[in-house]
Amino acid sequence: MASDSSESTQRAAAASPRSLSGLVPYLRPYRGRIALALMFLVLAAVSTLLFPVALKLLIDNGLVAADPGERVLALREHFLALFGVGAALGVFSAARFYMVTWLGERITADLRNAVYAHVVQQSPEFFESTQTGEVLSRLTTDTTVVQTVVGSSLSMGLRNTVMGLGALIALVVTNPYVMAQVLAILVLVVLPSLVFGRRVRKLSRASQDRVADSSAIAAEVLNAIPVVQGFVQERREAARFTESTERAFDTARKRTRVRSLLVAFIITATFGALLWGLYQGTQAVLAGQITAGHLGQTVVFVIILVSSVAVLAEVYGDLLRAAGATERLMELLATRSPVAEPAAPQALPAPGAALATGGGPVPNGAGPATAHAAGGAGLLGHVGQAGSGSSVSFEQVTFHYPSRPRQAALAGFTLHVRPGETVALVGPSGAGKSTVFQLLMRFYDATQGRIAIDGVPVREASLAALRGRIGLVPQDSTVFSTSALENIRYGRPEASDAEVQAAARGAFAHDFIAALPEGYATYLGERGVRLSGGQRQRIAIARAMLKNPPLLLLDEATSALDAESERMVQAALEAAMRNRTTLVIAHRLATVQRADRIVVMDQGRIVDIGRHDELVARGGLYARLAAMQFGMEAAAAQASGA
Repeated sequence: MASDSSESTQRAAAASPRSLSGLVPYLRPYRGRIALALMFLVLAAVSTLLFPVALKLLIDNGLVAADPGERVLALREHFLALFGVGAALGVFSAARFYMVTWLGERITADLRNAVYAHVVQQSPEFFESTQTGEVLSRLTTDTTVVQTVVGSSLSMGLRNTVMGLGALIALVVTNPYVMAQVLAILVLVVLPSLVFGRRVRKLSRASQDRVADSSAIAAEVLNAIPVVQGFVQERREAARFTESTERAFDTARKRTRVRSLLVAFIITATFGALLWGLYQGTQAVLAGQITAGHLGQTVVFVIILVSSVAVLAEVYGDLLRAAGATERLMELLATRSPVAEPAAPQALPAPGAALATGGGPVPNGAGPATAHAAGGAGLLGHVGQAGSGSSVSFEQVTFHYPSRPRQAALAGFTLHVRPGETVALVGPSGAGKSTVFQLLMRFYDATQGRIAIDGVPVREASLAALRGRIGLVPQDSTVFSTSALENIRYGRPEASDAEVQAAARGAFAHDFIAALPEGYATYLGERGVRLSGGQRQRIAIARAMLKNPPLLLLDEATSALDAESERMVQAALEAAMRNRTTLVIAHRLATVQRADRIVVMDQGRIVDIGRHDELVARGGLYARLAAMQFGMEAAAAQASGA
């Protein structure tokens, strides 16, 4: 985390305002509003520059007039002119503020939407190397920095640029001598300001990183409160958070100290420039070289020029911060998922129309050696009656996870599943069972080999069509922070309430949902904290059943259920399996005994295939797993009976 923070700090410090060019595509659709904002900005700046001119006329023509009556009339006219300038400044400033703020909010929303839409399309490989907290930081903190610049700082910079140039030109025209002296003082103000400003920017970024560290600690601990309290680590975690916030405070203190020195220097130097210009002007008035009104006009122009330079120095720092934030957002948008949509997607046939090749019955006397000799993954085994489900084919598939390039998760894996068949994948942890599901849904692409559904290689089918044909019930059931109804409807957003309830009944979830305070409208809390593990799993099963896919993937789908609920849900799943192809991952072998085939995996390879009785009779890995598991269950039952 610290290395990430230092790297971000270096990038922000090295960033150039040219990096803001990445925002051009998001600005282009609003060219008309940008033109209006620029027009109001220029008009507001011109109104500000007209104020010294009106002030000069007031002093010279209104206060110096000889006749008292003429003086009163002149004062009225010039005060009305000043009021007109002030009113114009107010109207144009309000219009500029509205247009620029609207642009900042709109462009930031578009940018945030684009980044989020891009991130959710990334494959899991992306999240192996990118922390979710880093993505969230870019979606929130970085886009907020961009919003501040587009909606405020950039406008201030442009406005002060126009006013500063206008004041500079006016001073050169009206008083070249004073202007030469003011320019010399401005050089003395700007150069140290740039040095101080760079230091402030680095410390500002470091302060943000330290705050982000504290937020990361808080998010991690709050998501694991039962574990923290269960191990009585509340004081330790509070101390760890306090240490992190103290580091953030220390960095913020350093930033504030440097910025205070910068502010003190700019204000002191600015007042020095103003007083020097005022002194020179009074000397010129006494010598009769200029009028009193000319002096007042010069002083105001000097104020406008010096204040514009001070604001521009501050805005430049904001632009550099925004440039760094834009670079990080553009990096995220430039990331391309290794799992890409095919250029010309091949249409998937109707489920059950394409049968997998092979799949004959087990020859008499065939044992595990026969299956292994056929490449460790032959089609030997009982084949169920073909139904309306999808066919699945793995042919000599080898795969390495990007984070573990030297260790093969699957090696020479070959398996053909016919439509309507139920195939169970069993084996020890790390055998590659979940990897089969990951590749089938094309969360990753196989390193070697071919994977097909209904005869179409998964690489050649569109991702939406491929994943729309598959229903997944994961081991860790995801429940969103919304109602029970919407959680189940996630499987098919257009489903009616009656269809949602029918799916819930099929997953034996209807009774506990109906018993909730507001029934199906009950908010389930973040990550479903208001439900038990078994209830969350039944919600996930109902979601998959509502989708009604031709291919169902069950990854320990009943692992969090008690014995009674497991029997009910197992019956529901078996009913759902009759009309579709099903792949089941299960460590509890009792749940797969009635599968058409059981595929035994170990270290990324298939070591045996058959039905439960056949595999037990052969001995080998499955027989050992069964003896161990059923033996423990029998001992537990005996102990409970005693």
